Amino acid sequence: MCKFMADTAGTTTTPGRIVLPTDLVPKHYDLTLEPDFEKFTFEGEAKIDLEVARDCDSVSLNTLDLKIHTTSVLADGVLVTDPPTLSYDADTQTTTIKLGHTLKQGQKVRVVQTYTGELNDKMAGFYRSKRRDGQYLAVTQFEATDARRAFPCFDEPALKAEFTVTLVADEKMTCLSNMDEASTSTVDSKITGGKRKAVKFNRSPRMSTYLLAFIVGELKSISTDKFRLPIKVWMTPEQKEEDGLFSLDVAAKTLAFYEKAFQAPFPLPKMDMVAIPDFAAGAMENWGLITYRVVDLLFDQKTSGAATRERVAEVVQHELAHQWFGNLVTMDFWDGLWLNEGFATWMSWYSCNEFYPEWKVWETFVIDTLQGALGLDGLRSSHPVEVPVHRAEDINQIFDNISYSKGSAVLRMISKYLGEEAFIDGVRRYIKKHAWGNTQTGDLWAALQEASGKDVQSVMDVWTKKVGYPVITVTENEKDSSITLKQNRFLRTGDVKPEEDTVLYPVILGLKTGDGVNEELILTDREQTFKIPGGLDFYKLNADHSALFRTNYTPGRLTKLGEAARAGKLTVEDRAGMIADAGVLAASGYGKTSGVLGLLQSFNTETQFVVWNEILTRINALRNAWIFEDDAVKEALKAFQLNLCSAKAHELGWDFKEDEDHILSQFKSLMFGSAGLAGDEKIKVAAREMFNKFKQGDYAAVHPNLRSSVFALIVRDGDESDWQALLDRFHSAPTADERNTCLRSLGRTRDPVLMAKTLDLALNGEVKSQDIYMPLSGLSSTSFGIEQRFEWMKTNWAELVKALPPSMMMLSSVVSICVSGFTKPDQLAAVNAFFTGKDKKGFDRSLDQSLDSIRAKAGWLERDSKDVADWLTQNGYLEKSKL
Repeated sequence: MCKFMADTAGTTTTPGRIVLPTDLVPKHYDLTLEPDFEKFTFEGEAKIDLEVARDCDSVSLNTLDLKIHTTSVLADGVLVTDPPTLSYDADTQTTTIKLGHTLKQGQKVRVVQTYTGELNDKMAGFYRSKRRDGQYLAVTQFEATDARRAFPCFDEPALKAEFTVTLVADEKMTCLSNMDEASTSTVDSKITGGKRKAVKFNRSPRMSTYLLAFIVGELKSISTDKFRLPIKVWMTPEQKEEDGLFSLDVAAKTLAFYEKAFQAPFPLPKMDMVAIPDFAAGAMENWGLITYRVVDLLFDQKTSGAATRERVAEVVQHELAHQWFGNLVTMDFWDGLWLNEGFATWMSWYSCNEFYPEWKVWETFVIDTLQGALGLDGLRSSHPVEVPVHRAEDINQIFDNISYSKGSAVLRMISKYLGEEAFIDGVRRYIKKHAWGNTQTGDLWAALQEASGKDVQSVMDVWTKKVGYPVITVTENEKDSSITLKQNRFLRTGDVKPEEDTVLYPVILGLKTGDGVNEELILTDREQTFKIPGGLDFYKLNADHSALFRTNYTPGRLTKLGEAARAGKLTVEDRAGMIADAGVLAASGYGKTSGVLGLLQSFNTETQFVVWNEILTRINALRNAWIFEDDAVKEALKAFQLNLCSAKAHELGWDFKEDEDHILSQFKSLMFGSAGLAGDEKIKVAAREMFNKFKQGDYAAVHPNLRSSVFALIVRDGDESDWQALLDRFHSAPTADERNTCLRSLGRTRDPVLMAKTLDLALNGEVKSQDIYMPLSGLSSTSFGIEQRFEWMKTNWAELVKALPPSMMMLSSVVSICVSGFTKPDQLAAVNAFFTGKDKKGFDRSLDQSLDSIRAKAGWLERDSKDVADWLTQNGYLEKSKL
């Protein structure tokens, strides 16, 4: 790369972006790579064919941690200079080849370089992954900017090229890349001095560097012929083939479904999906060679719970959606990341609903994806969906709930507004027009506008270009049966400044009345009045919560909506979304928390899993914010939770049939855990009985759907032998799913010594780098655990920075977990003091978001501590004498 300089020839004209000069256009890479599993290096040769777009006398390529041995440059087949002069800029990760000769516009240029790279353990670039038996495989992870760790390249999404890959390895090794195998030959090894096989793959279509992938290692596979092209699931030798059958079936169905929906064939000759033992993300959509965390691709259908099945389906469908959104049609630059991730997220829900309608995923969307988006976007430190990014280290920070969840929520909103048929038609037009190319958001709006005949851009531009969303305050006018709506930007801290409240969002109101839902009404001004057909007896804004805003009703209207819910007039999405809005608005100062507690109490006869999930989310948010408050108040809140959910837990029970309904399974699990952790004695006894059998080796005694709850209860209330039994099971469990559940539960202990041991797991080598955050999360359940975790982070900061480079996103996650549990101004000051003067590159955005979250909780406590205590006292959960 080279920094933008307005007076330098050949640089980009995009202000602030650090990108490569535009003098040369890559056309084809011919790459040969040979990993060395003894020295943890690899030998590489790159032959890069370029076209000269403008006269220039140098070639700039992205490289990182590559030792370049030889370089030659040919123009129209003639050697330009030998040897050329090379210089390296570590700040921009750019190697510049000075030629001492001018390349002329239109010339064909070939750059040939040999080099050695590091087969690192950072889960980035071309890296090594360790199997449970200690053997290694070499795998890649190039998104966002780590292809440069594997070969010199033009490492930007718009600089697409074709690729021919050759991998050199021992005979026993499997070699995979994006394309199918073209030939296998025997060659001289640069590493062993002997002979090795060289597997050459067919030339790829045009694609971005971040989508290239290759793997070398001992692997086995299962396959299916249920799709017109070969599909395989690959795994390491110790893993069970049958654990990949579900993913294989989902992939075959989904590829066929997407081809039909998009009216565009999957353009590669095969699809490989590979379970990688060490993987920083959940999965990566490399074209034709998708890589996954083991837990997101493989699972034992007999010993895994319903939530695991749903997660695997969603991840597989998300990555397959990328084969069109991201791979065939690619964002122009990373500020358009949402075009990749928002689309893939929306499509995964869309296709999941097609194959598994009984899962009712659009109901879950409201409490999962939508609330995730609204939660982050309600912080002052949020960012627009289309966020300017300038440097490589900034890019990974926008792989967040804005790009994924808000992006997909924006698409859900526009699909409701246009109608699903018009929306999908627009998507088809978008793919057809821009296949093999790069796009910006305006290209999508144009395609949707063409399909629907509606002015999409004027409605949607604000939602992607501006940060945040509004709260709509409702005033009722009884005389003429109208409502006056006023929009203001919403912040969770409740302290919006006038200069932060200048944006007017085009709000698709989704007005529900007795006559149905009006999807055409849009609030475009600061304040507007709308007539309600049939009068004010029944109405609700944001039907099914398909739009991005929160509604601030009067207390009287909330009461009427509660009555409407009990009368069956509100959908599951309506009920869950209404509870979410009420809870978040009270926490932000738009109402009193006592009102929300009363609202939650009125839902004690609710029958649906998704609504109960949101009820308990609101209670947990309250308990987390009050975690450093007086013990008597905390016990009263726990008693409220117990009173609310215990009866439902016992009504549902915790026995599971072999063919149990998917949602009912999750419902039973939710209520068992929520009541048990709130103190239900029968559930605690049941959990102990299950775990005692589990400790004796009867691992089936704890049903997969109850593992998380039983483990949490036992570690919280048990002794060191229980904690040790769970740690032992972490090491011996046959599936990644169960190991992860063990790891997340260990921090639930209330013993300070065991807390310290749990924290030690993160860095003592027992836990893979990809899972470092897991043992940390459990400590959020106690105030002492939150404090001890922060002290651990401070003590081990240098080691954490070394183990988790910013490019991995893992450091950002660890920082967020270690600081966001705080609730007090003095704790906020302590966090600020620790990070003052430290290099926050790669996690500054997420740190700011965590600090904003602390501010929001501190403000909530200041406003409503007395209000909550009074309500708990008045309702018999708290004795005045204990205050």
